[in-house]
Amino acid sequence: MWGISQLLAAALICLLVWQFLKLRWASRELPPGPIPLPLIGSVWRLDLKFNQETFTKLAKSYGKIFTMWLGHRPMIVLNGFDAVKEALVTNSEDMTGRPMTPFVDDTMKGKGILFATGHIWKQQRRFSLMVLRNLGMGRKGLEYRIQQEAWHLIDFFSNEKGKPMSPSFPIFYSVSNVISAVVFGHRFSYDDEKFKEMIMGVDFMFHFMPSPFRIAYDLFPSLMRLLPGSHKKAIFCVEVGHKFIREEIRSHEKTRDPIDPQDFIDYYLEQIEKTKDDPISTFDYENLVHVTTDFFAAGTETTSVTLLWALLYMVAYPDIQEKIHKELQDVLPPFHKICYEDRKRLPYTNAVIHEVQRIANVLLVGSFRECQKDITLQGFHIKKGSIIIPDVASVLYDPEHWETPRQFNPNHFLDKDGNFFCKEAFMPFGVGHRICLGERLAKTELFIFFTSLMQTFKFQFPEGAKVNIEPKVGGLAMVPQPYNICAIPY
Repeated sequence: MWGISQLLAAALICLLVWQFLKLRWASRELPPGPIPLPLIGSVWRLDLKFNQETFTKLAKSYGKIFTMWLGHRPMIVLNGFDAVKEALVTNSEDMTGRPMTPFVDDTMKGKGILFATGHIWKQQRRFSLMVLRNLGMGRKGLEYRIQQEAWHLIDFFSNEKGKPMSPSFPIFYSVSNVISAVVFGHRFSYDDEKFKEMIMGVDFMFHFMPSPFRIAYDLFPSLMRLLPGSHKKAIFCVEVGHKFIREEIRSHEKTRDPIDPQDFIDYYLEQIEKTKDDPISTFDYENLVHVTTDFFAAGTETTSVTLLWALLYMVAYPDIQEKIHKELQDVLPPFHKICYEDRKRLPYTNAVIHEVQRIANVLLVGSFRECQKDITLQGFHIKKGSIIIPDVASVLYDPEHWETPRQFNPNHFLDKDGNFFCKEAFMPFGVGHRICLGERLAKTELFIFFTSLMQTFKFQFPEGAKVNIEPKVGGLAMVPQPYNICAIPY
């Protein structure tokens, strides 16, 4: 006679076997991939240290389109330029969905831009683009704000008088203050504790989103809502950021001039008033909070980390740094104020910036998508509702499109005559309908910040320090190891 423990064990084994067979049956209609196991799916095939090679290695076994399972949920990975382009460009309209997971649903609630889909996403994105243009994106107005922030950054570096310093803090603040100027209409001092708390929260969320705790939350949401862990801190960071933004909104409601809007919040509050009687309007205070959060989330970390990589590569390759200094001296007059238009006269400097973005791609995979209808990709039938993972790293390192994909080589963006050109396989901002909303802003920031620093300083490591360009991989994010640097007036 079996006891209760034996019966429970037998029931559990039967349940696992049934789940395994169910997953195998469901896999029949999907692209090939690692065998999914009950509870964990095919996560067992991922490297312990997820890096740029992880999906490419799997693609060698399963093809350029393959299936990974997260628990009981299949996700289709696209590897290489051709597969990613077919999905995000050829089928762009059908790839505008954003999958909702339990953690995203609990924190983002389908609002804003980054994690919204359908009508909300279309309205919020279209309006945000219009406002950014009104505020000067692509014109001198917004460029002047970036130049001002670049001056603050140069002052910070200058005050260190060539002593070893960590560039992380001032760079993060400068980039964040550009977003702040756009959204709030003003910048914050480096000593503002509330702003610092919000920026630290954005940084934490950037590394938390692909973490094991986030994956566990999406697999077992009911359980994780009760348990302690970094997911609790992540939720707290979101709440702190939202509180900070709501305080700014209340301040704007008291001081704004409806006839002369000065920043994004001013424009948005006016839009709420205009559309209050429109039954299909998505313009409300909650969406304003989430859109503002999205601006900081998308616009702070990626640009800041790219600049940190750029300075690190300048130290690692002093010959390249010297070529940039020479080009700046030969082309620009003394005390010239860097503007985005200068990139046309500085092909080598522009090529270096693009090569940094290529080789140090901050997001190892592109933002997840959800199919809006049945489509065919590379001969595979992909059903509506399927989650798509575009492997951006595989595109930026695709040997069919880059001569030395694993080496830092600015010549990837220069023709035989030394003129700058950009390849179609360069897509760090994504492609298609969901291309990064602030692409132009980010490009302008990267160029003006980097070129202004190079115009002013020579960068080197402290005496005795060793250059380490091995990334510190945090989930799906690739960041440089913490380092100190000396900014010597040039």
